[in-house]
Amino acid sequence: MKTPNQRYRIEDWLPTTVKEARLRDWNEFDVILFTGDAYVDHPSFGAAVIGRIIEREGFSIALVPQPNWKDDLRDFKKFGKPKYFFGVTAGNMDSMVNHYTANKRLRSNDAYTPGNKAKFRPDYAASTYSKILKELFPDTPVIIGGIEASLRRLTHYDYWADQLKPSILVDSKADMLIYGMGEQPIIEILKLLKKGVPFQSLRSIQQTGIIASEEEVVQLRIKENFVDLSSHEKCLKDKKAFAANFKHIERESNKMQPQTLIQYHGGKAIVINPPYPTMSEQQIDASFDLPFTRMPHPKYKNRGDIPAYEMIKFSVNLHRGCFGGCSFCTISAHQGKFVASRSKKSILNEVEELTNHPEFKGYLSDLGGPSANMYNMRGVDLEECKPCLRPSCIFPNVCPNLDTNHDALIDIYEKVNAVPGIKKAFIGSGIRYDLLVDDSLSKEDRLSAKKYIELLATKHVSGRLKVAPEHTSDKVLKIMRKPSFSLFYKFKRQFEERSKEYGLNQEVIPYFISSHPGSTLHDMADLAVRTKKLGFQLEQVQDLTPTPMTVAAVIFYSGFHPYSLKPVFTEKNPKEKLNQRKFFFWYKKENRTYIKSSLMKIGEKDWIKELLNTSK
Repeated sequence: MKTPNQRYRIEDWLPTTVKEARLRDWNEFDVILFTGDAYVDHPSFGAAVIGRIIEREGFSIALVPQPNWKDDLRDFKKFGKPKYFFGVTAGNMDSMVNHYTANKRLRSNDAYTPGNKAKFRPDYAASTYSKILKELFPDTPVIIGGIEASLRRLTHYDYWADQLKPSILVDSKADMLIYGMGEQPIIEILKLLKKGVPFQSLRSIQQTGIIASEEEVVQLRIKENFVDLSSHEKCLKDKKAFAANFKHIERESNKMQPQTLIQYHGGKAIVINPPYPTMSEQQIDASFDLPFTRMPHPKYKNRGDIPAYEMIKFSVNLHRGCFGGCSFCTISAHQGKFVASRSKKSILNEVEELTNHPEFKGYLSDLGGPSANMYNMRGVDLEECKPCLRPSCIFPNVCPNLDTNHDALIDIYEKVNAVPGIKKAFIGSGIRYDLLVDDSLSKEDRLSAKKYIELLATKHVSGRLKVAPEHTSDKVLKIMRKPSFSLFYKFKRQFEERSKEYGLNQEVIPYFISSHPGSTLHDMADLAVRTKKLGFQLEQVQDLTPTPMTVAAVIFYSGFHPYSLKPVFTEKNPKEKLNQRKFFFWYKKENRTYIKSSLMKIGEKDWIKELLNTSK
C-alpha cells in the first residue's frame, strides 16, 4: 500500500479496458477473466486474487467486472479471444444468495456493486457468462470457478427454483470447473499451458471438475481410488439417493486422502478430481502478499461506495478454512475443513500497510477469518487425521487430537496492538466459544483460553460481542453440528465477568437461525423463553437460506439426513417459516396475538406469562 503522498497510476490495477492494457503494452491476452463483482483489488476479492496470480506467473490478463449480458455483448467481445482460456466467476457470493432473501424476495441492493445498486449481474451469473462466451468463442476453453461454481459442482438442490439442478458443468457448457480456493489449480494449469501442454489434455488437475469420456472413466477405475455417486437421473427420482450422495461429497472434500468422485448426467460423466492439500504458510502468504492496491478500481470513483469493500477495508484476514462443519454453512465445502494460517510476518506487514492508508483512523474492523479463533489450529498428530472421516473437528465433541491452544493467536493480537498507529483492533468474525469453554480442554489450553477471553474483553470489543449459538434446542443444535446451548451460558458468564473486573459494561449478543431442519414451533417458543430470561431482545437473527452443498439444503429438499438417512422434520411452508421467525420478536405488539394462540395450541400455557407477562 502506498503512502498518502504517493499516487497510484491506472496501470497499477489489472486492465479492465483496451486502453488500460495498452499502458502495459499488452495487445493480446493469455487469459480474460469475467466476474459478477465490481473490481476491488484486494485479497478478500477472489477475482483480484486469481488475476494477480496470473499476472505473477508471467501471463497477460484482462479483467471484465460486471459485464453487460443484456445488450450487444460488447463487454464479452472487447478484448477478443485469449490465447489460453476465459475465466468466469459469479463473484464472492452465489448470485442467487446475492439477489434474493430467505423468503425469495428480490433484493433492492448489491453490496458488491458501486452505490450498492442491484441488477448489475444476472441470476446464475457463472452459467450465464459462460454460455455467452461459448456461443461467441466456441473453440476457446472456459474455466468456471468461485463459490457459485464450487458449490454447484455436482447435482445440487437449488432453493430458488425449488428443484434439483445438474452439475454447473452441464448447464454452463464450460470446459473445466475449479472448486474451492483456486490458487493451486490455476498455477498448475498455467505452468502446463506455458510448457505447451494442450488445454484438452488437462484432465487430472487436482481440485478441478471435467466432463469425461467413457474411455477416461474406464481408466480412472483402473488407476484411481474413486466413489461412484448416484446419477443425476436417479437423484431426480429418489430423494434418499440424493441425500446419500452428499455424505460422500462432503467426506471427499474434507479428507486428507480424498478420492475421485464420478457422477453421470444423462450419459455424461462428471469427474471431480480430489482437492489439493491444505495450503502451507508459505503458499497462503504468497497469495496475501501479492501487489494489491487494496482499493476499488478508479473507474468507480463517482459511482458511490462499494459496501462489501467498505466493510473489509480495514480488516485483516488471518487464516482460511473452518473445521466447525456447521450444517448450514458453505465455508468448509469451499475453503476446506483444515485451517491454513498466514505467518505473523505477513499479517503484521499488512497491518503496517493499512496504517499508511489516507483514510485510516487507527481502528481495524476485524482481525479474523471464517471463525475468529481457529488461527494456527490443526491436528497434533497429522497421521491420526489421515483416516479421519469426521466432517467437524469439534462436533459432537472437541477432537482430543485437535490443538486448541490460543497462544499463537494471542501473540498476533498483542503484536498488532503494539503497531504504531493502531488504536484498537476489533474482532468482528464469529467466536467459536466451544474452543474456549469446553470441559474437554487441557489445563494448559484452559489457561490459554482464559487469557484469550480476557484479552478479547479488554482490548478487542467495544461494548458488544456478537457470537452465534444459532439455536437453544439441543435437538436442533445436533442437526446444526453446533455445541449445546449450555456452553453459551458458560462463555457469556466468563466474558462478562472478565469485563466487569476491568470496569467495562459489555454484553454478548447472540445470533440465531429459524426454520433450520429439525426446528419446530415448540423449539422456537423455547428459544424465545430462554433468551428472554437472559435479558435479550433479539436483533441478530435470520431465517434459513438452504444454500447448495450444505447438509441443511440436502435435508430441506429430501427430508432425510445424509448421514443417517433417517427422516428429519423441516418447516418448508413459507407462512409457517415466517411464523417461526415471529418468536424472535415476541416483544413486538403485532406478534403477541399469534404467539399467545400458538403457545395455547402446543400446550405451553405457562410460557404465555413468562414471555408476554400475562396469564390471560
